[in-house]
Amino acid sequence: MSSVRVIQVQENVFAKNDREADRIRRTMTDQGTFFVNVMSAPGSGKTTFLTALINSMKDRYRIGEMDVDIESSLDAQRVADLTGVESLQIHNCGLCHIDADMTARALAGYDTKDLDLLILENIGNLVCPAEFDTGAHKNVMLLSVPEGDDKPLKYPLMFQVSDLVLLTKIDTLDYFDFDFEKAEERILALNPRAQVLRVSALTGEGMNSVKSWFEAEIAAVKTLE
Repeated sequence: MSSVRVIQVQENVFAKNDREADRIRRTMTDQGTFFVNVMSAPGSGKTTFLTALINSMKDRYRIGEMDVDIESSLDAQRVADLTGVESLQIHNCGLCHIDADMTARALAGYDTKDLDLLILENIGNLVCPAEFDTGAHKNVMLLSVPEGDDKPLKYPLMFQVSDLVLLTKIDTLDYFDFDFEKAEERILALNPRAQVLRVSALTGEGMNSVKSWFEAEIAAVKTLE
C-alpha cells in the first residue's frame, strides 16, 4: 500500500500581505496620516461621494487620494479636477483587487508625509477587495440604494471587514425597493462593531455625520504619532 506524505503548512497564505499591511499602517501612523480604504460595487457612487467629502474637508485638512482601476485614469482625473487635491491613478493589471504590496509600490511614488488624510478608492468589486488588507487604518464600504438591501446576505465578508458602511444614493429611494431597517439589521448581524450611516452626496443629506466620523479618525491617528 502506498504511503501518503502529509505536510503541515502553518503560515496563513495572507501572512506576507498582512506583514506588509502592518508596515504601511505603522508608517502612516508615525507620520500622522489617517489612511482609509474605500470599497464598493461599481456604480455605487464612490467617486461622487469622495469628491463631495474632500471638498467639505480640504480647507481644514491636507488630503491625498489614490484611485484603483483596471484601465483609464478617469476617476483619478475627476477627483483632481473637482477638488484640486493630488490624485494618483493605480492600474492593477486586470486584477480584481489591490493588495498591500501593490499599495506599497504606489505609495513609493506618492509623498504622503505631510497629509492628514489619504484615501484609497479601491476597485469596484464586492468580493476580492474584502480579502486583502491594504494597510489602511479603516475600511469604508458604500452600499447604494439601487443595489438593493440584500447585498449583506450575498457578500458577507465585505460587510464583516468594514468599519463604516455608508448607505448611499438615498435620494433615489422613491425609485427603488430598498429597506433601510433590513439592510442595517443584516449588516450589524454580520458585524456588530460597524457604524452604518445614510448619505446622499448629491443632496448633501448625511454628509455632516460622515465628515464627523472622518474628523474623529484623523484626530485619533494624530494622538498616536
